[in-house]
This record gives sequence, structure tokens and C-alpha cells, in this order.
Amino acid sequence: MYHKLGEIPHKRHTIFKKNDGTLYHEELLGKEGFSSDSSLAYHLHAPTQVKKIGESKNIEPVAAVEHNIQSRRVKGGKVNTKQSFFKSKISLFFNSDLTIGIANCNNDLEDVFYKNASSDELLFIHYGKGVLKTYLGNLKFQPGDYLIIPKGIIYQIEFETKENRVLYIESHSNIKFPKRYLSSKGQFLEHAPFCERDIRLPENLKVHDEQGDFTLLINKHYTLHEVVYKNHPFDIVGWDGYYYPYAFSIHDFEPITGRIHQPPPVHQTFEGRNFVVCSFCPRLYDYHPHAIPAPYNHSNIDSDELLYYVEGDFMSRANIKVGDITLHPAGIPHGPHPGTVEKSIGKKRTEELAVMVDPFRPLKITQAVLDMEDPDYYKSWLTK
Repeated sequence: MYHKLGEIPHKRHTIFKKNDGTLYHEELLGKEGFSSDSSLAYHLHAPTQVKKIGESKNIEPVAAVEHNIQSRRVKGGKVNTKQSFFKSKISLFFNSDLTIGIANCNNDLEDVFYKNASSDELLFIHYGKGVLKTYLGNLKFQPGDYLIIPKGIIYQIEFETKENRVLYIESHSNIKFPKRYLSSKGQFLEHAPFCERDIRLPENLKVHDEQGDFTLLINKHYTLHEVVYKNHPFDIVGWDGYYYPYAFSIHDFEPITGRIHQPPPVHQTFEGRNFVVCSFCPRLYDYHPHAIPAPYNHSNIDSDELLYYVEGDFMSRANIKVGDITLHPAGIPHGPHPGTVEKSIGKKRTEELAVMVDPFRPLKITQAVLDMEDPDYYKSWLTK
């Protein structure tokens, strides 16, 4: 969707003067070699004025398990990190397409700005509320919100609450809506489980005309660089285009149901290169008189399946708690736990809420997973 905030000139790449007669500084934010979506922004000061290059830090995740065939359950309640958002991020799973992790943080606001120069970011807000502050405007968020931050966007996160939990994905490709939901012009079609009215765009553009030492942490190919700029990064007076962060609430996802059990793609919300993100939301169960609401056993031949449990009673799982993460690897079948199929028959609806990530390349596993997992989860399908 086209969007604009603040003051912009009538034509792009033309003279745009401040009250004192000097020029604003135009910046094109674009991707794919400026042959795809972009936005044009106008700064009070040139955004190129670097005062100092500081330290660089390697933040590349390290595999504790390179080739995984074991179903795993991560006990989310064991995460007890209580720091600012950026310091509390823990990488759990990764491959050449994406990194998946969690952040359990308080409301400390670091006096730094952040930019991911290599990856789009998806932040799912499990607990907490606050404001995503960016140089293109602000987005208020609350529990259940997906925040999509395209690579290159400068931002800060300010939590209003003390206890906050975020599931995050860093994608080396663009995170976007599924093509089958969109017309050739990009409009959401009638069968899509959400529409333009559900998408929240940046607002409340705050213009900062300040000079000093402003530290920007730039994540570029898993190296975190510290760069000090002369001017406040949020000095944009106006912008327009198609390249910006946005928010979508999982509570605005409209589930697709049927007489018999529907396949996982009906829950799809986003996609990237070689992965999809799905939302499992409260919904009516299947209404064929002989329907079995619990999912059938299935083999993930082409993808791993990662589920983050957000809220409710998870009808196909036993002993799963809110905040847990399960991983069911490609190549072997999995399905409902013993007894849950029979228990589901005759039930009318579910109140479960979960986020699923299906990567089409195998996930590697970090030590953090091994430190927090239930080592016997893979045996939980055994019957006596």
C-alpha cells in the first residue's frame, strides 16, 4: 500500500527547501537494486555524516546440532533473561534462510539505534506493549501483534511493561504476504483471511533536530557494527512510498474452516524465501458429523515444523505450556499425542493460539535449545 507522512515536495528528486532557504537531504530507501519497492525520505541533515566507527562483534549463531532428526520441545519458561530487547535476544534455530529466536526482556531502553542491513525482521509480541519507534514513524504494539521491519529501517523498541516476551525471525529474504491472497495490483482478495483494514501503518512522525554522538548498531551478515553519527537518525521531515514497517495482529486473522480438517496452508500469514509463517487462531472445529478435529498424522517431507505456543489449550498436544516451542523435523511423521484424537471428537471449537514457522531447509540447533529442552519429548508418542 502507498503511504506518506510529513512534508514532501510535489515531484521527487526536485528542489525542496527549508525555511532558511537551504535544501532538505533526499534519501531513497530501496531494495533489489532499486528495481522494486522503495520510499523517498527527506532529512534535515545529510544521513551520511559518520563521526566514528566503533567495535564490531560476531553474532552469528553456532550449531550445537547440525543434522537433526529428533522431535524437540523447548521449555519456554526456562528463559529468564531480563535485559533490554537487543541484549536479550537468544538465537535458537537457524539455516541459510532465516534465524528464529526469543527475547525475554524488561523495559530498559538502550541509548542506541538499531538497523538490520541484511535481514527483514518479524517480531511477534507474545507479552508486552509499547511503541516501535522508527525514522519513518511509530507503531504502537500490544500482545498478539506481528511487527514487520524491512531491512535497512532504523528503529528503537520502547516497552511500557516490565515483563515482555518476543518471538523473532530474521529473514535473509523479503517477508511478505502470500501471493495467492493478492490481486495482480496487490489488493487483498476476498478469500484472504485479512485485508488492508487490518494492516497498521506508521504514524506520528517525530522529527529530531539534534547533533551529538548517536550510536547506530548495524547488523550486517551476522556482524554487529557500532557506528557513531553526527545527527539524530530520526531527522526525517517527510517521506512517501511502499517501503516501511507495519503491524498486523494475530487476533485479526480470520480462520478458514470446513466440514473436515483443513490443511496447514489455510493458516498461512506470511512467507519468505524457503519458509512460511502460519497463525493458529481460535476457530470453530470441523462440522461434518463424523469429523475428527485433531490433525491427522503427517510427514513433513519438505519442511521442518516449528510451533510457538501462545495461548489456550492445545488439543493435539499433551503437557505443552504457554511459551513452549516444538520442533518436528522433516523426514519423519508426527501427529497428535496418544488419546488426543479421541478426546477431540465432538468438540465444537478451539481457543488455541500459536505461531508456526515451516522452513523448507533443515534447521540447525543452538546450545540454547539443548539447555532448555525436554530431552524425552521425542518419546511422548509411545503407548503402553
